[in-house]
Order: sequence, then C-alpha cells, then structure tokens
Amino acid sequence: MRLASKPGFLLVAQRECRWLFHDRVALLLIFGVPLFAFVVLTTVFSHPVIRGLGGTVVDEDKSDASRALVEYVAASPSLKIVDRSGTLSTAVKDIRSGKAISAIYIPPDFERDLQAQRRPQVVGFYNQQFLTAAGIASSGLSDALSAAAAVAAPAKSAAPAPASIGTLAGETIALVNPQKNYAQFLLRALLPTIIHVVITLAAGYSVGSEFRRRDARAWLESAGGDPVVALAGKLAPLFGIFILIMLAEPLFLEGVLQIPFKGDLPLMVAAGSLLIVAYLSLGALLQLLAGDLATGLGLAGLVASPAFGYAGVGFPTIGMNAFAQVWSAILPLRWYMAVLLGQAARGLPVSDSAIPFAPLAGLTVLYAGLALLRMASLKRKGWFEMARPAEQSESGRAPRGLGGAFMAEWRRVLGARSAFALLFLAPLVYGIYYPQPYLNQILRKLPIAVVDNDLSDLSRQIVETLDASGALSVAVRARTLAEARTAIDRGKAFAAVEIPPDTERDVLKGITAHIPIYADATYLFIFRSTASGVATAIGTLTSELVSRGARSDGSLVKAKLANSSPADVLLQPIFNPVGGYASYIVPAAFVLILQQTLLIGAAMLTRTALATGGGAFAGVLGRGFAHLTIYLPALALYLIVLPRIYGFSTLGHLPQLLALAAVFLLATSFMGQAVGAWFTRPENATILLLATSLPQFFTAGFAWPREAIPDAAIALGRLFPADFAIDGLVRINQLGASIWEVAHDWLGLWCLALAYFALAVISALAVKRGQTHAQS
Repeated sequence: MRLASKPGFLLVAQRECRWLFHDRVALLLIFGVPLFAFVVLTTVFSHPVIRGLGGTVVDEDKSDASRALVEYVAASPSLKIVDRSGTLSTAVKDIRSGKAISAIYIPPDFERDLQAQRRPQVVGFYNQQFLTAAGIASSGLSDALSAAAAVAAPAKSAAPAPASIGTLAGETIALVNPQKNYAQFLLRALLPTIIHVVITLAAGYSVGSEFRRRDARAWLESAGGDPVVALAGKLAPLFGIFILIMLAEPLFLEGVLQIPFKGDLPLMVAAGSLLIVAYLSLGALLQLLAGDLATGLGLAGLVASPAFGYAGVGFPTIGMNAFAQVWSAILPLRWYMAVLLGQAARGLPVSDSAIPFAPLAGLTVLYAGLALLRMASLKRKGWFEMARPAEQSESGRAPRGLGGAFMAEWRRVLGARSAFALLFLAPLVYGIYYPQPYLNQILRKLPIAVVDNDLSDLSRQIVETLDASGALSVAVRARTLAEARTAIDRGKAFAAVEIPPDTERDVLKGITAHIPIYADATYLFIFRSTASGVATAIGTLTSELVSRGARSDGSLVKAKLANSSPADVLLQPIFNPVGGYASYIVPAAFVLILQQTLLIGAAMLTRTALATGGGAFAGVLGRGFAHLTIYLPALALYLIVLPRIYGFSTLGHLPQLLALAAVFLLATSFMGQAVGAWFTRPENATILLLATSLPQFFTAGFAWPREAIPDAAIALGRLFPADFAIDGLVRINQLGASIWEVAHDWLGLWCLALAYFALAVISALAVKRGQTHAQS
C-alpha cells in the first residue's frame, strides 16, 4: 500500500492498515476469534429443541398400570428413560452423577388406588441445579405424567357427577418466538457479546502497541501533531472491519439458520455503528489511562467479559440489585441488546426503540469524548515525545531442578505487575464483581397487563390474586388486548392476561373457564417465570373455588379432583429448590474464571521462564506446582468462602473437592505452559484466550444440556480442563456427590493433565532448541 505523504487522517489510517495486516496476533483476534465463536456457538445450538434428557424410574408397584405409565413417559420426546430398576437411593445417585436429570417415583398400590379413585400420588423429581435442562424436564414430566395417569385410569361407567363449581385453566401463548427456540434467543445475544469483547481488545491492542513495540511519536507525527486525528485515524480501519462483521451476522442468522429479522435495518446499522465506536473508544481509553499494554488489556477484559450478565439478557435488569443496575446502565452493550432484540425479534416501531437508542448514543459520545480528551492531555504533557524503556528479558542463573523452577515462578509472579494482578487480584475482583447481577436469585413482582372483559366479581378476584402474587404485579389494566400488547412492546409489562367474557358464568355452571396468557418469549427466563407465576396464581384461585361449599371432611373436593385428574402428580425440584439463578450460574462460572485467569497467567509467564534456561521436565513440573500453590487462596475463595457468603449450596466434602480441584489446576497450568511457549509476547495470551471464554461455557454442558450439543462441539469443549471441572466440582459442592460418582470427570482431568504436561515439555524443548540455534 502506498502511503499518503501528507500527514493527516488518511496517513494514520494507512499506517494502521499496514500494521494490522502484518501483525498475526491482530489478524487472529479480529478475524479468527469471531469466526471460532460463530462456528462453535452455531454448532452448539444447531439442535434448538432439547430432547432425550435422562430420567430414572422407581416403580414400587410393578403393575400393569405402572408399566403403562412408564411406557407413556418413555415416549415423551423431551425425556429418555435410562434406568427402570432402581430405588430412591440409586435414583439420587443417578441424578448426582449426571446419568439422569430427573426421576419418577410410582408408589406401592398405585394401580389399586387408581381403580378405587383415591388419586395415588406420582412424584417427579428433577435436578434444578441445571436450570435450563430442569425447565425442559419438569415440563416434560408434567405433561407426560398427567396424560399417562389419565390413560391408565379405569374408564368411568357410572353416571356423570352432578354439576358443581367450575375451574379456571391458564393457557400460555407465546407472542414472540412461539417455538421457544433457544438458538434464536441465545445466538442473537451471544454473537454481539463476543464481538464487543473483540472490539474492546482490538482497540486496546492497537493503541497499547504504540507504547513499546511501535513508535508513539511517529504515530502522532503521521497525524500532523493532532491527537484527535491520531486516535480517529488509528481506530477507523478497525471500525470498517467490525461494521462488516456486524452486518454479516444477521445475514448469517437469517440466511443460514433461518432466524428471521423483523425490524428496521437502517436503525440496526446505526445502533451497531454506535456500539463499535463506543467500545473502540473504551478500549483505547483504558490503554491511555493505564499506559501499559498488559494492564490495559486486563482492564478491558474486566469490563467487557462479564458484560453479558449485566446486559440483562440472561437475567433481566429488573431483577438485579442496585449496583448491577447502575453498572449495567453505563455499559453500551445493555442498550444495544435492547435495540437488537426489540427490532430483530419483535419488529417494534422505530419510535419504541428510540428509548434504548438514546442512551446508547449518549454513552458512545461520552466514551469517545473521554478518549479524545485523554489523548489531548497526553499530548500537552509531552507523553508522545518521552523515551520509553525497552522490553527487558529476565536474566540471571538458570533455576536448578524442581525447587528452583518453583521458586523462580513465584518470584516472577510477585515481581511482574500484570502477572500479580491477574493471578492474585483478578480472582478476588471477579468473585465480587461477576455475581452481582444474579444475587437476587429469583424474579419478583414482574409487571403484567390485565384485560378484564368480564367485569364480574370473579374477574376482579382473579386480578387481585395476580397482583397479590409474590412473582407478579398488575402494572397495566388495559381495555383491549392491543393496548396490552403495546405495553409489552414498550417494556411496561412482560405478559398480558385476558379474562374472557362470561368467565364467571361458566365457572358457576361447572364449566372450565380458559384464561389466555399472552407472554413475550424473547427473553426465555422471563417467559418461564411470568407464565409460571400466572399459572400458580390461577391454580391457587381454582383450589379456592373447588373448596367452596365443601364438606368438613373434604370429600367433595376429593371427588372433584378425582374427576378432573385421576392421579396426583407432584413435581419436586431437588438441589437449588427455589430455582435461584445465581445458585445455578455462578458456581459454574467461578470454575471457568479460575481456568481463564490461570490459563492466561501461565501462558504469559512461560516464554519469560523459558528464556532463563533450566531443564524442561523439571521446569514445567515446578511451574505447575507453583501455580497450584498460588491458586489455593482463589480456590478456597470460590469453593468455600463465597458460596457460603452468597448462600449457595455447599454439600461437598473438602478433601474430595481439593482432590479434583488440584488436578484441574495442574491441567490448566500445563495447558497454559504448552500454549504459552509459542507466544512471542506475554500479552498475546490475554488477547487470544480471553475472548474464548463464552463459547467454552456453552460447550461445557451446563448452561446448555449435553443432550442437545453435537458430538463435535462436546469433543472440542473437552480439550479444556474447565469442561470436566465444572461438571465435577459443581456436582460435588452443590449436589453432594462423592468423587467416585464423578469419577469420569476426575479421570478426564488426569488425562488432560498428563497430555498437556507432555505437550508443555515438548514445547519447552522445541523453544529452547530454537533459541540455541538463534544464538549460534
């Protein structure tokens, strides 16, 4: 490329383009990481309907009726019977070990009680520690068991019962995303989240590289001495690249995955442009404030990586604590997500999306202005003309043996600011900062709209019952369904409950009155919480209606229930029984945080360690033991201290936790050393490994069940120690499993530790041989 001779914007942009397309790390970050994330996530979510979740059966009746019930459940598409001959004890072991997500208990004398119309109780247990899979399993259990009990019940030959009070039945209708397609919901949210991390890191890498690798004075001179032109010209090529990536995303989703885009394209282009400018400015600002590439990249990762939780996609902002709501308000990603989901999924009018678009634009102006002001301030202080110390390699005697490598690694960690911050301070900061959006655990008082077309005493009682529910709040009393739908589109309500005309008349006639519930399935967690809250409130009111006028012995109530449902189906969540979102997501995320910080830290320090010499075998092993001891405080913080502070389940035995966690840390250290040996600069580890965190989380089979993940994605995920560690540590600590119940995870970690140890030794020998040849 022929550079412009006149200093100015074009000269800076051309200088940056030439550097970008000659720097392999920049190319991998800008093009390789998004491509990797796209491929992995689209593969993970290629089966959007979750099927075949494992279930175990405890049949203590062993009658024709109980066998018929089991066969009916086995035919359910969402469930798969994995064991039919167990006891309640073995069923719990199946759930703790991961063999099953649910269990069905059929009591003795089930058939006899069914024929006598005594409503025998069938219990469906499901593991709610895995919230996504638990929601599918509980729904499948409810539908299958209720239908199976009705089929297994004896035919009623007697005359119909005399008319009595009727009942209410809620019918949930999804307004948006009627298929409740998880891929449509998650892919739309996850891909921009990963891209925004890459944007922030790319801007930081571009600006921070001027500190020592490149020439900050030449950068400013190419802009004619104007700091505003220098920053704008440097970031312009990145803006052009990322706007093309952002435009390619909806084409990919709609063209390849058939996920429709319903909104206004120019508005989304404008919102995407603002998002890119905002995070380019933020990445540059953090580098200009830190004045050090590694430190600035660490700050960028701290702000950008957990932003998915603060954006209100997984857990809505309405349910967050005060700190999380304030912090999320200053993150451009939150407002971009509101525009994106409103346009792409709902097809809202442009005027409705203007509400989140305005703060997105304001934050973009703010961060761009702050970055430019910082550039101008550095120019006035003569920062660009200052001589910077050259990068220094570690010198001194080569460490001898295992103990020497151990002590040398400790000295490197304590002596390097970036390494100390990453391995000691980052786990503490993440442990406090990351869980904040989820700590309220469950959603309360979700706003709903009500359309009362009956205007009767019963309809008013329905509204009062809904409003008195702990999960719901009647925020809008609409006159028409269209008015209620508008309230949902504008975010004033998450569902609309319509009470049809003649509801009270039908109930008094003994007829079941159907209550439509129109819920927004754009945010699936809100959809499930809202629908469940409405169904619970209506069910409570129905029980009150049935019991009116009943005899003191409850015989009329029992007769009514037996007539409507021949068996009592009880669904019982076990482990995380209240369905707390933090109890579900945070323990697994803690394990991933431990892996990513140690992986990056080990990779950062390896090249420096190899430059000092020493034996490859003893060096790799000594550094691994050093990382293990360095991370013992973080391990105790994440597995012992914080779960008790946050109120998570802690059923595990400490020796078994440490036995699995120690192998996990060693495997992670050896993996970091094997990869880090090939990084020529320490900060490359942060740049290339940080943005892979989110795809790893979804390949681990925790947030998204393994039953719905293709084998190729599962195999890829198992290359990382966190895959086995998340499953094993969560089952031990939160479910109370023994290490023998998760022996497959422990064995997998040992295999990874040995494999990565061998690779790290081979890599160290290869790098040392290359250094010897270079010196000779």
